[in-house]
Amino acid sequence: MNLEVETTGGRIRGRSRRGIALFAGIPYAAPPVGELRWAPPQPAPRWRGVRDATRFGLAAPQVAATGMAGRLEVPWREDCLTLNVATPAADGGSRPVLVWIHGGAFRHGTSATPWYDGTSFAARGDVVVVSLNYRLGALGFCRLPGEPTSGLNGILDQIAALEWVRDNISAFGGDPAQVTVAGESAGAFSVVTLLSMERSAGLFQRAIAQSGAGHHVLGASRAALVAESLLHELDAADIDEARQRSTVEVLAAQSRVEARAHELLSRVEQPFYPSIDGDLLPARPVDLLAKGAGAEVALLTGTNADEMTLFGLGATTEESLAPAMAHYVDPPDELIALYRAAHPEASAGQIAVALTTDHVFRIPAIRAAEARWAHAGDTWMYLFDWKSRAFGGFLGATHALEIPFTFATLDVPGVELFLGTKQPPVRLSDAMHGAWTAFVRSGTPQTDVLPAWQPYDPGGRAVLRFADDIEVLADPQGAIREAWTGLR
Repeated sequence: MNLEVETTGGRIRGRSRRGIALFAGIPYAAPPVGELRWAPPQPAPRWRGVRDATRFGLAAPQVAATGMAGRLEVPWREDCLTLNVATPAADGGSRPVLVWIHGGAFRHGTSATPWYDGTSFAARGDVVVVSLNYRLGALGFCRLPGEPTSGLNGILDQIAALEWVRDNISAFGGDPAQVTVAGESAGAFSVVTLLSMERSAGLFQRAIAQSGAGHHVLGASRAALVAESLLHELDAADIDEARQRSTVEVLAAQSRVEARAHELLSRVEQPFYPSIDGDLLPARPVDLLAKGAGAEVALLTGTNADEMTLFGLGATTEESLAPAMAHYVDPPDELIALYRAAHPEASAGQIAVALTTDHVFRIPAIRAAEARWAHAGDTWMYLFDWKSRAFGGFLGATHALEIPFTFATLDVPGVELFLGTKQPPVRLSDAMHGAWTAFVRSGTPQTDVLPAWQPYDPGGRAVLRFADDIEVLADPQGAIREAWTGLR
């Protein structure tokens, strides 16, 4: 097996793992440090000799995440713009390519997460898999005066990685004309943002957006408020002074801005999200899709049935239901009544999860599909509805639970904690992994084990439900979908 490859940056040496060649920690852009902090990505400098590419690069700077699994510390450094390639063989072949963008609310995450192991795609599907790091939080998405692209630099990092794929993937046995860009959560928001941007046109031919669509970006005025707040917290008069602060100081200032974000933004807005800038991203991605952007790219998109349990919405009480939902739609009473009628046995927490899941994830995905349909964009929609057995079933089909199904990584340590069962649903994982592989290879997710699955259109509104029983639904929860018409 060939474990040395020549790239545009120089020669690298990888390693073999379970019959797959893995090349990790490859720089795709220059380190975004010093004067390049908050600057758009620049070409990576060449190196001499053979570079070791056997270890993953460190993640982008981030504050430790806290969740159901406890506090998660991820090793990071500001020199973070690296990617990884898993390939059946670096042999000059012409295999389809899957480029994965990790999630984490644009604040957390790393391409080295074991859930994202591309071995099964490479071994079963003869696919080359690329995963990448990109700048996060204030360093990737704060729109500071003096650097026009700074509110979108995390997205520009992703474009730089896709350009690296275009220029280098042939040496790894991949076909640059058969690229699928995919991601989950913030990764899916990124995918739809890329789909809507002229800057990324031609860099990929297919797209997969898992639990993320094209609504959640900051407007220019809101982004300016966040930038002003960050400079204040850094005690910096301008971007030049901000560049003199340490990475730890920037992260601490970012946390303080996030703690008082409710003073600057609505509850459902996040301070360090991509922002509209009038040039690279002149409008919300969904509005650009409605004008025909990205219609030539096939899209596989969908959501999980109970996304918001992961964020604590299931604990909403009867007394707090209406005030909590008023942050998402105001006034909330009519919509709450509709959800109660559709789910008469549901608790207040379950109503809150259903309504907020629709607001943040399902309705935006539907609107993106509808926008694309108007321009003949092929879109397949799915619903992941396998219920976790963990925490007494509290999680249901929670946010991110579908990832190890699509990657066929149910056996990765820690996954069983979220599955809540020692008997992993391998049949369902095989079906989903097969559909994703088929889409990457052919542009359609249809396989022999799935029922007939038609592209989404406003007439049939076909949605494939992945659960213990796999079935095609026609316009699921149609009355609720219609009730969201005109609501943001």
